[in-house]
Amino acid sequence: MKFINILTLILVIVGGLNWGLVGLFSFDLVAAIFGAGSGLARIVYILVGLSAAWQIIPLFSATGSGELAAGRNR
Repeated sequence: MKFINILTLILVIVGGLNWGLVGLFSFDLVAAIFGAGSGLARIVYILVGLSAAWQIIPLFSATGSGELAAGRNR
């Protein structure tokens, strides 16, 4: 499970950085690497989206266990 969490977190970070490039410079790195509208680019976008959905699980686990609230009290 830890491997999946790390992998999905990396993909979410990659997706976030790509959106930052799109917003700042109108440059889509995924499309530049794999080709705009290509099947590979679509797969990357799908994997990033699924990774974001997967990362909801650890988020709710952390909020349910009080881990986030404990971090604020330091």
